[in-house]
Amino acid sequence: MTGKILVILLIGFLAFAYQAIKPPPPKICGFPGGPPITAPRIKLSDGRNLAYKEQGVPKDEAKYKIVFIHGFDCCRHDVVIASTLSHDVIESLGIYIVSFDRPGYGESDPHPQRTPKSLALDVEELADQLKLGSKFYVTGFSMGGQAVWGCLKYIPHRLAGAGLLAPVAGIWWPGFPANLTGKSYYDMPAPDLWTVRVAHYLPWLTYWWNTQKFFPSSSVAAHSPDIFSTQDRQLAPRFDASQEPYRAQIRQQGEFVSIHRDMIIGIKTWEFDPMDLEDPFPNNEGSVHIWQGDEDGLVPVVLQRYVAERLPWVRYHELKGSGHMFPYADGMGDKIMKTFLLGETFVL
Repeated sequence: MTGKILVILLIGFLAFAYQAIKPPPPKICGFPGGPPITAPRIKLSDGRNLAYKEQGVPKDEAKYKIVFIHGFDCCRHDVVIASTLSHDVIESLGIYIVSFDRPGYGESDPHPQRTPKSLALDVEELADQLKLGSKFYVTGFSMGGQAVWGCLKYIPHRLAGAGLLAPVAGIWWPGFPANLTGKSYYDMPAPDLWTVRVAHYLPWLTYWWNTQKFFPSSSVAAHSPDIFSTQDRQLAPRFDASQEPYRAQIRQQGEFVSIHRDMIIGIKTWEFDPMDLEDPFPNNEGSVHIWQGDEDGLVPVVLQRYVAERLPWVRYHELKGSGHMFPYADGMGDKIMKTFLLGETFVL
């Protein structure tokens, strides 16, 4: 009898554990029980839908066509390069920008098999369906900046230029020396250290870890000010105010298919090392830029400096006294675009 009771208890515990770690099914936009479709979308070759947003001059009149990739816990509306980009610069340079909801965010269908390569191919297909031409520019912020590495790896022949704003650097990229990544790893706040460990070593526990109430989890997902620099705290109200009208849309299909899957993909070991990439513009027909704040509490500046050392063809711009949210500083959009598109010297 005792043995039967233990077996029943064990089965009950396993059933409870399975339910706790299993993410709920996503609420797909346009399906019964899911959010409504409000954005224009394209249907990709694999059947998924990708929502997008256009701004700037009409693309048929544009001199510079840019695909923007948003960051963690954001969506197509979070176009940081446009937030401080003046109308005069947009018109005088002829800038067109299309942003899109990365899979699982906003109104883009989730992609359970998403990889850095699949996202780069999504960018290419978006550009093709919108008829942006044989070459276009790509920029990204934070985890969106990290995604630009995938574009440089898998679709370099389609790029006219690439801009990475505070791109997340993977501490498991093989090209980093162990002492450098070790310090960056253990300098993380304890909740983020454990979140990174879970997402990398036990990705199937990511949903449970980030929804359980026993231990603190990701301070990034919680938007904790503890990881912000002085400048970030000054700029955070601008970011919060800009997101207020659409914040509920960002995770509306489910936290797992949006922010949790983002963590897993961004933190896992990739199929390539960005530091092994070759110059996509050997004849100076384009350029690759990285902008990084030296007081960034989310992306260690020491990692970005090392990337710039390993890839001398990258034009590295380090912003003194700046944190992760520097693109929201006054006039920053104009300065970045003039450097990125015209080659002007970047001056903070």
